[in-house]
Amino acid sequence: MDATDQAVVVQATGVTRRFGSTVALDDVSLTVRQGELVGLLGPNGAGKTTLLSLVTGLRRPDSGEVRLFGGDPRRPENRAQLGTTPQETGLPATLTVGEVIDFVGGHYPAPMTRAEVLERFGLTDLARRQTGGLSGGQKRRLAVALAMVGRPRLVLLDEPTTGLDVEGRNVLWQALRDYHADGATVLLTSHYLQEIEALAERVVVIDRGTVLADDTLAAVIARVAMRRVTVTLPGAQAASVRALPGVVGVEQAEPGAPFQLLVADADELVRALVRSDLTFHDLEVRSASLEEAFLALTERSATEATR
Repeated sequence: MDATDQAVVVQATGVTRRFGSTVALDDVSLTVRQGELVGLLGPNGAGKTTLLSLVTGLRRPDSGEVRLFGGDPRRPENRAQLGTTPQETGLPATLTVGEVIDFVGGHYPAPMTRAEVLERFGLTDLARRQTGGLSGGQKRRLAVALAMVGRPRLVLLDEPTTGLDVEGRNVLWQALRDYHADGATVLLTSHYLQEIEALAERVVVIDRGTVLADDTLAAVIARVAMRRVTVTLPGAQAASVRALPGVVGVEQAEPGAPFQLLVADADELVRALVRSDLTFHDLEVRSASLEEAFLALTERSATEATR
């Protein structure tokens, strides 16, 4: 089924939200359809958390409109199929992990079983541990699990893996992939660019309260027309390499090591190398990473804002 044929789960249209003189969101529009896994990417203060707070009904926009499952997100019936984990989550310190799962699950008509939640999120060994004795990463994993215990159709996750080690992050990533594969819609924010690359099918880049890009992962990377070129240039100095046409950035781990070049036009660079007096070998060209695309987009936004 084409994405345009899928039901709209979240619809934000021309949304603006201010906090005093600060404009957190400036005429933002966003559509999320059933079954999508969308990553919101942006630096601190970009407006990501503010946008999620409007979707959950915790705040109202100053102008524009937000619809959740076609209705007002402040009405309880429209939030019935919503699961969410904010950046900060409080848990009752004296209840065990298993008891908290049962308590939260009891508010839903057809929740996951305790065993299913424990297994999916790698919490089985912690079932009898009081939540007050959990580490920060363990609490975070439990909080994300609780967002899904009721089998919601839409899950909103604000920085879901903050405080997790590599193993805990991988467990959570797999749980999110599995839940999304079951047909759920997932909208998440993250500072971990690797996380967005690992999970998201679609990326929305936000900075200074505006949407800079909204497209597939590959399209967002391609939009900045950056390429990463690895090349060995015996005897060459960074200054001479930086003077080559189209070179935006130059990195070299140590003298004699291959150069890592970020370039706007890889073909032009290769032609310039062939025409130059530089000796080169082991040339490799690849697409820019999401991190490189993200930095290029936000830096461009900052430059335009200054102008």
